[in-house]
Amino acid sequence: MHMTGPRKKWIKFLLRFSHLPAFGKIARKLACIGIPPYYHRIALARINTGGFISPNAQLSHSNFQYGSNIYIDDRVLIYEDNFARSEAGGGKIRFGDKVHLHRDTIIQTGHGGTLTIGSKTHIQPRCQINAYLSSITIGSKVEIAPNCAFYSYNHGIEPGELIADQPISSKGGIIIEDDVWIGFGVIILDGITIGRGAVIAAGSVVTKSIPENSIVAGSPARVIKNRVAE
Repeated sequence: MHMTGPRKKWIKFLLRFSHLPAFGKIARKLACIGIPPYYHRIALARINTGGFISPNAQLSHSNFQYGSNIYIDDRVLIYEDNFARSEAGGGKIRFGDKVHLHRDTIIQTGHGGTLTIGSKTHIQPRCQINAYLSSITIGSKVEIAPNCAFYSYNHGIEPGELIADQPISSKGGIIIEDDVWIGFGVIILDGITIGRGAVIAAGSVVTKSIPENSIVAGSPARVIKNRVAE
């Protein structure tokens, strides 16, 4: 989005105070005046090293670290679960530079689970990322379409006991390597590694690890093609 010189200077001035507890949210609201929502506001993250966190986002996490020029959109929730059936709360969340989280995405850690997202990774609206018991690691320059879900755990379903009372378990977390494209509505379960350069088709349910540069589709997802030129 084009900004005139004086307006850009004014916005940069406001965003210098965006991290302050008292005035920060007000500064971010003032910076948004006249700028349309969604992609237009990414410009605010580009002109401020500290990035832009929407005044309508909710950050409730004691160990959230991030790099420069990040963008966190309206109604994003970053949450540390300290009320689960374990004394262990959520582990750290760490974002690299220029990570984009778009509106209505929910990220939560609990039972010691951790999340790392590499630089220049973009997560589109309404995604759900739950790191419990194990880590979720998402590499750099990963493109994640809307409505995707990532779970680093499973819930017990043994007979003879209420499901709600059964413990959760993990097969070892999730690793998504660099340069992966994940299509609309993909679900990725625990114990999975998705290799560098892989493409996951829309609507897939990933239950097994995916080799690098593979194109996969289906429920459960299977390899249908390889991106490497013959």
